[in-house]
Amino acid sequence: MFSALLDAARNSPFKTPFSRASCDAATPADGSSTKQLVAGRSLAAAASDEVEFGSTKFFLLCGLGGIISCGSTHTFVVPLDLVKCRLQVDQAKYKNLFHGFKISVAEEGAKGLVKGWAPTFFGYSAQGAFKFGLYEVFKVQYANMLGEENAYLYRTWLYLAASASAEFFADIALSPMEAAKVKIQTMPGFAGTLREAFPKMMGDEGIMAFYKGLVPLWCRQIPYTMMKFACFEKTVELLYAYVVPKPRDQCSKGEQLLVTFAAGYIAGVFCAIVSHPADVVVSKLNQAKGSSALDVAKQLGFMGMWNGLMPRIIMIGTLTALQWFIYDGVKVALNIPRPPPPEMPESLKKKLGVQ
Repeated sequence: MFSALLDAARNSPFKTPFSRASCDAATPADGSSTKQLVAGRSLAAAASDEVEFGSTKFFLLCGLGGIISCGSTHTFVVPLDLVKCRLQVDQAKYKNLFHGFKISVAEEGAKGLVKGWAPTFFGYSAQGAFKFGLYEVFKVQYANMLGEENAYLYRTWLYLAASASAEFFADIALSPMEAAKVKIQTMPGFAGTLREAFPKMMGDEGIMAFYKGLVPLWCRQIPYTMMKFACFEKTVELLYAYVVPKPRDQCSKGEQLLVTFAAGYIAGVFCAIVSHPADVVVSKLNQAKGSSALDVAKQLGFMGMWNGLMPRIIMIGTLTALQWFIYDGVKVALNIPRPPPPEMPESLKKKLGVQ
């Protein structure tokens, strides 16, 4: 499988943005390796330890970056997520964000704000591995199928398709932990830890307890991830084109990461809005034993599916920005190729008469 992906990546229209300029090797009489830069002048070749784009190692390290970025950030905002979930399922008791924090601390103490951290950490680490790792895989595969010119012209659709495909599998990994997290956070007395929750869930509802929320999870996460990746990619492109005062290759790595954070936050706000109704249904569904997603949606009504929107915008905006920042930072630290914004292929420029 990975050998096929490697061949596809090497032939991918997306290869060009990842490629780096190189010089033809010259072999001196003494057999030493040099690079011929200017006639009569040569420099010793500098060994590069950058991971090869499209290699098995590249995809695995992208998955590792996803684990680090998603697992750490979701665990970091567990207190906000806990109050958000309680707002969604019982707004009569938890009237707003600050009131929700006040009641939660009064009833369970500050320690109660981190309930559900274990399923959050393990669930979103697994999700991150599939989300980011498979996104890179599908992006290469779909770009190779489209060809260089179409991959550029329809790049937004390519981002949407690749991210949706990746998230489909990511949610299968996330669903059991998400179900346990919601029960721990919203059902007082059900379980205090992941080790307590899993056996109870299995005993009460069987294996379906872990996957009954999968379809609404797809409805929440797939639009969220499509927006997250496509909006991020396009925002980065626009920031470098119209906001950042110099080309990307002239920016320091720190400046590039700042652009990444800004684009991630902008994407996160849109992500929160498009995926929020399904998020409310998921929270209520995992609390309501024996109910279907349609039953919960009817019970909530249109306005009820927007409960807790503001804390989720704050949470998701921060999460998305931090995830992209950490993911890009991992790529810098591990010398994983980081593509600049896509450029129009020369063949397309000639067809369109663009200089």
